[in-house]
Amino acid sequence: MFRFAQVTALVLSAVLVVTVKSLAIPANCDRQYTVHLGDTCDGISAAQNVSTYQLATVNAGTINSDCSNLSEGEPLCLGITGQDCTQVSVVQSGDSCPAIASAAGISVATLLSNNPNIASDCTNIYPGE
Repeated sequence: MFRFAQVTALVLSAVLVVTVKSLAIPANCDRQYTVHLGDTCDGISAAQNVSTYQLATVNAGTINSDCSNLSEGEPLCLGITGQDCTQVSVVQSGDSCPAIASAAGISVATLLSNNPNIASDCTNIYPGE
């Protein structure tokens, strides 16, 4: 009986955590994604055309700073109405900010403005981001 009560309590706790996280999705979320086993923030960003910065910012109360707490079945918001940037570039080995900006048809200043997580000297980008 006690073991059943423990299992029931754990299941109810898990349901409560998922429910609380589900409530974190903003009402004005344009696009949503459900986390699959093995997903990473970089992988989700690349596959769903959302910048890693946008994914982290929109889900700040859900995803931790190193994105190590994704849970299978967890809903994430990919973009907010009117702020959803869907043109993204996945960094390749050897890429630089000027090359990325040029390929996108924008200035480096615009690239940095739209991605405040990138250092002004562009030293913190990495392949797969």
